[in-house]
Amino acid sequence: MSRIWLVTGANSGFGRAVTEAAAAAGDTVVATARRPESLADLVAAHPDLVEAVGLDVTDAAGIESVVRDVVARHGRVDVLVNNAGRTHVGAMEETTDAELRALFEVHVFGPAALVRAVLPHMRARRSGAIVQLSSMGGQMSFAGFSAYSGTKFALEGMSEALADEVREFGIRVLVVEPGAFRTGLMGAAGVSAEIAAYSETAVGATRRMVEAADGQQPGDPAKAAAAILAALAAEITPLRLPLGADAVDAVVGHLDSVRSEIDTWEKVARATTFDS
Repeated sequence: MSRIWLVTGANSGFGRAVTEAAAAAGDTVVATARRPESLADLVAAHPDLVEAVGLDVTDAAGIESVVRDVVARHGRVDVLVNNAGRTHVGAMEETTDAELRALFEVHVFGPAALVRAVLPHMRARRSGAIVQLSSMGGQMSFAGFSAYSGTKFALEGMSEALADEVREFGIRVLVVEPGAFRTGLMGAAGVSAEIAAYSETAVGATRRMVEAADGQQPGDPAKAAAAILAALAAEITPLRLPLGADAVDAVVGHLDSVRSEIDTWEKVARATTFDS
């Protein structure tokens, strides 16, 4: 039986690639975007399988309405893909409360609301999958990405707990951690107002990297989508799936660094219990 997918941010990047891959597999995709007209070519390419729906993931009432409509028309949501997002560059000192809160709305509160909306239906059927688009920046962070990584760390922490909570209901959770892929993410980056003191630091280097990187990333979104579908089809779906050689190398290197630091400080760390 074909599956019913609900994909946010389907107009570009990974959302578009996943929509195309799922439709190519014969599944039905409810593809959402803030501007549903941006999905016209996807609908035209797969008229019987892709539906365009307007959705702003920061609109809680809109989320409830869209999920109710999908379930009413299709009877279920088999796969939720929380993909909608954007990046942001700025030192922590440069990033305003408004910028930080807006990013959390898109990357944390929106996905959380969508998960809450679909879970009652998935639990009732005792099946389903939730795909959370994170980043290798959800496992580590770099100068200039404090706000972005803060949201992805939060998403990953919530998702790890979620996986434990819903496993007994037959629901899988997959956290995808891409490296640099040729999506529109870098070209549409939000940027905090610069404090001059940071211009020649690692933060300034990050700003320049983001400006130059768009269109040069090594990762192919279509191959990423194929990997996501393969992980969902596996007998055991992984909790985390880093994508791209850069992501794999960075995550493994970060884990090695964490282990090394723990080894160095293990004796001190263990000696903090009350004396018997």
